[in-house]
Amino acid sequence: MISHGKEVKVFSGNSNPALAESICNHLYKPLGKADIKRFADGECSVSILEPVRGADVFIVQSTCKPVNDSLMELLVMIDAMHRASAGRITAVIPYFGYARQDRKAKSRDPISAKLVANIIEAAGADRVLTMDLHANQIQGFFDIPVDNMRGAPLFADYYLQKFGKGNPDVMVVSPDVGSVARARQFAMKLNMNLAIVDKRREVANKSEVMNIIGNVEGKTVILLDDMVDTAGSLCGAAKALIEIGGAKEIYACATHGVLSAPALERIEASPIKELKLCDTIPYPVDQPRLDKINYVSVDRLFAEAIRRIYEEVSISPLFE
Repeated sequence: MISHGKEVKVFSGNSNPALAESICNHLYKPLGKADIKRFADGECSVSILEPVRGADVFIVQSTCKPVNDSLMELLVMIDAMHRASAGRITAVIPYFGYARQDRKAKSRDPISAKLVANIIEAAGADRVLTMDLHANQIQGFFDIPVDNMRGAPLFADYYLQKFGKGNPDVMVVSPDVGSVARARQFAMKLNMNLAIVDKRREVANKSEVMNIIGNVEGKTVILLDDMVDTAGSLCGAAKALIEIGGAKEIYACATHGVLSAPALERIEASPIKELKLCDTIPYPVDQPRLDKINYVSVDRLFAEAIRRIYEEVSISPLFE
């Protein structure tokens, strides 16, 4: 028995409408009509302006800044679709906020990522489609299907064209021990050697680079991370690779460009030659564009994933 709705309908919240529109273009579908407003006191108001009864609905909404507003929009939209008798509701969350709060780091800490998973389910979502969760175990916080896409293959295609496969003068570098598995897979795809920046984080959003594991002297290096928030870790790693490791030049890539202050100032002042990001989060509209920062779009990847989910076809080939 086919579990999907009778047709695909894609809707967007206010966090990343440009990405949602681009996804729809690749699906040859118009973006669903919805009116999302704020009351004077800040409450979210959602009106769905077209029928969704029996439809396979996909709601595109990154839970990025303003994080709580974006999350609330998503929840209210899911509830609206549920009450309008949508056949199936998929929360398409290119960037999953609260993902860094995935465990108890000390006594009396909440596990906020689990709480967010619970409320998305309670709102009425039937499945989740996301990209590069900060911790893979977050998939287990849900009791509904979760598809966690990868941004690294998009970067791999870019760097293969730029440097070629197996270039002995280029190395992949993990900015911390926690990202080693991700960086190792990336290095294997590029057929390049791997180095690791060992750091100690004393305070949230602040880190101290301690040591470099691997020889990067005279090499062009590619730093790979899942997100850039304040850019302290990334820029600290880049500085250490130049000053301690003797690297020749630094390229960096990350799936999610959160770019909280003072990220842009740090990136501009850093030895990073180019920072490649996915467009899961839009560039801050109130900040000037940096020439160092360029984007690769995830629109085709998400459009193909939506098509495969609707047709009940495996999406695992998209992870390769």
